[in-house]
Amino acid sequence: MTAQNKLIYVGDPMCSWCYGFAPQLDKLVAKHKSDLELVLVTGGLRPYNQQSINDLKEFLTKHWQEVNKRTDQPFSYNILDRTEWQYDTEPACRAVVVVRAMNATKEFEFFNKIQEAFYNQNKYLGAVESYYPILDTLGLDKDMFTSKFQSEEYKELVKKDFKRAGALGVRGFPSVLLETNVERIVLSRGYSTAEEIERLIMNALKQ
Repeated sequence: MTAQNKLIYVGDPMCSWCYGFAPQLDKLVAKHKSDLELVLVTGGLRPYNQQSINDLKEFLTKHWQEVNKRTDQPFSYNILDRTEWQYDTEPACRAVVVVRAMNATKEFEFFNKIQEAFYNQNKYLGAVESYYPILDTLGLDKDMFTSKFQSEEYKELVKKDFKRAGALGVRGFPSVLLETNVERIVLSRGYSTAEEIERLIMNALKQ
């Protein structure tokens, strides 16, 4: 294996299948953190969406129940009754980009924890304060995070992630790709197990 080999994960913190995939991603990250460059791209599931979470209650309930049944990831459905909270995934994606700039080694863990905050604890990820307990857990400065999160600079920077996801040909989340010095291979579109993806990684690197 060479330094050019990258494992690229494209997801959105507010994508329910990405949340379902989180334990599988954890396995892949733990296995390959020393032999592959791990890259996280926030894809932008519904950035700038104006609908409330409650507007999408029927749609989201169906999907969340399906993810729970397939993956056993725990969901709390109370948030679906909130009429005043928008289902805009841009702020959560922006928060990940901010943490990447602050401490890239914490990025995957932060992504995972804000998924738990939304789906399990029903925290509103449009509010900067919702991230504070996670920042404390990870030892990251809340004032610095707040400044970057609220800045126009990072509102523009997150758009680069969205564009990169498109340039990678990703049309759905979660997606996992392997990039070597000669090719880029799609390992997974949608939910897959770590074992399934691992077999594809090993086969690709043998070539």
